[in-house]
Amino acid sequence: CKIGTREGSISIKESKWAAPIEVTDTDVAPSGNIEDKKQTRFPLGSVIEVKVLDLESESIKLGLEQAPLAQGALVAVDPFSGQIKAMVGGYDFKESQFNRAIQAKRLPGSAIKPLIYAAALDRGYTPATIILDTPLIYENREIETGKVEEWKPKNYEQKFYGPTRFRFALAHSRNVVTIKILEDIGVNYAANYVKKLGLETPQQRDLSMALGSPAVTPLEILTAYTVFANGGFLVPPNYITRIRDRNGRILESIDPADFSNGMAADQRLIRKPPRRVISPETAYLTTNILESVVREGTGWRAKALKRPSAGKTGTTNDLKDAWYIGFIPQLACVSWVGYDQERPLGKNETGSRAAAPAWVNFMQEAEKQFPVKNFRIPDTIEFHPIDKKNGLLLAEDSEKAYFEVFAPGTAPTKMSGDKQLKAKDFFRLDMEGTL
Repeated sequence: CKIGTREGSISIKESKWAAPIEVTDTDVAPSGNIEDKKQTRFPLGSVIEVKVLDLESESIKLGLEQAPLAQGALVAVDPFSGQIKAMVGGYDFKESQFNRAIQAKRLPGSAIKPLIYAAALDRGYTPATIILDTPLIYENREIETGKVEEWKPKNYEQKFYGPTRFRFALAHSRNVVTIKILEDIGVNYAANYVKKLGLETPQQRDLSMALGSPAVTPLEILTAYTVFANGGFLVPPNYITRIRDRNGRILESIDPADFSNGMAADQRLIRKPPRRVISPETAYLTTNILESVVREGTGWRAKALKRPSAGKTGTTNDLKDAWYIGFIPQLACVSWVGYDQERPLGKNETGSRAAAPAWVNFMQEAEKQFPVKNFRIPDTIEFHPIDKKNGLLLAEDSEKAYFEVFAPGTAPTKMSGDKQLKAKDFFRLDMEGTL
């Protein structure tokens, strides 16, 4: 094809994703995948949307472009200052001025789980706590009709996994374990906890909260995640740091450095100060577990950054919303994908598949300005060798030893034996929820 007076070409690599679409009787569309029919000719007058990949070469390199039916949003913030570094509210501002990053309230799905797990850590749970992943049945009787409805929560994989460590449950987004944890710590306690993390949307105070029943905006839930990233402070996001006139003179500012230059009080932009809402230990433990989400769980795509990162996928039960929320020590970012008029994104369109790639693409560019750093570990954090099977202590030189992180004084005191748990232990585990 021609771009002005220059020739342009689209490689098979850049077009292999193309597939047939449903067409009307009057439309003409090639059958089969483009990769299978390299010589497909389109009728004269066909309009093909393309994007320019490379203008420097003699032949302009192009890629197929398509205006998507689904929408998306992305926000990135500095977790320490709250300054918004990037914001995308939708695919095309000319088509829709609705800013989904701050206006669209959508169900977070499993992206709510880290907030509940953080609440559990402050109620005595540890990353090594064992919870039994077994079937649950809840009955709800309608007052007016007396009709009884059953709710049987399941994991995404439609399986139950038995004794499961707290860390593993979050890394692999186990629904049933999360519900058991929420039931144990109390719905009201958890709802108040996530509110102090920055979720202003009123929480639905029942067990469906474990699966992400309260709708939130992308910026709202990202703000909650920054509490983990910055060591326990709720830092309100801010959009504007300075306002200048056309000559560059500062008219208003939030920077204390500007205040020292004689700026009047009425020129200072009002900004809510950060406040501590959880301990640095809880913030770090949650972050450390979210690193496992990336290393071994549903957030595996974020490993492409090749640096320490933490995050969590989010997928609603009906696949209407896909999320990935993650952070490196210097930057936190949320990616959301879904339809404005809520409907399923499609089979297997989970947070990992639909939202995480956009997060990775953005962060791979954004990270270039930051040195590689590890997350800061509070001095009080303890490391102890445990048995992954039962969460109990092991000798440091044991081949099965896995070093787990603990808040001070919370590590297990019992040593693990080589024998399996006895039947009475499984019964107690199922009845009490923890071992």
